[in-house]
Amino acid sequence: FDRRGRALVLTPAGRLALDHADAIFGLGDRLATALRKGQPEVSLRVGALATLSRNFQVAFLAPVLERGDVRLMLRSGELRALLKQLESHRIDVLLSNQSPPRQADVPWIQHLIAEQPVALIGQAQRVGRRRQWRALLASEPLVLPSPESGLRSAFDALVHRLKITPRIAAEADDMAMLRLLVRQNVGLGVIPPVVVRDELAAGVLVQVAGLPGLKETFVALTLPREFPNPLLASLIQQARRTLTEPVAGPARPRRSNR
Repeated sequence: FDRRGRALVLTPAGRLALDHADAIFGLGDRLATALRKGQPEVSLRVGALATLSRNFQVAFLAPVLERGDVRLMLRSGELRALLKQLESHRIDVLLSNQSPPRQADVPWIQHLIAEQPVALIGQAQRVGRRRQWRALLASEPLVLPSPESGLRSAFDALVHRLKITPRIAAEADDMAMLRLLVRQNVGLGVIPPVVVRDELAAGVLVQVAGLPGLKETFVALTLPREFPNPLLASLIQQARRTLTEPVAGPARPRRSNR
């Protein structure tokens, strides 16, 4: 350890020793499980920001959710606490839509999973048929991310450029709450379509338009380890493929020429 003020921080050698010890105990647990059940079991410990889209989390974990040989442990919280859990090897990966602060002694690896466009989304009766997104931003109540988020900063810059004073009906830092407020028709939501993927596919909500210059970035944070979790590489690769696909909306009836 190195002493920094009142805290003890792992040196590179200490981090390597912890990695080996963690792998040894993990192998011992898997060996005990294999002997007891007759089949090996792999553990995956995942941390996620408490405010992160649940749809994104489920989509990331989809390949292992139905496997019978994976023991999945999920933890949620705020970024600083989860980064400490990642550094101390209590979680294998951290799902986030925020980049961590750079630290010289902690070499975070940031895996870009997806950059989702942000759109104006709401119920069809509020949107109407021929109204443009700029007119809707200027006239309809809006459900927005909290002022502390990077997404909100980008939105504020957009309406400033357009000389629009928005009517703010609600603000929330939780994607699940934003989704609920838009479903309840509190206002039009400024959110990534992945957050309301099911509602768009079912026609419960409609997407008016993408908002220029606004995007939400989803990342998986890891640390370099001598013995990385064998599930992580394939999970990250598959999530990159599936989460970059466009969100499908409800099928529209074709017009007949007859």
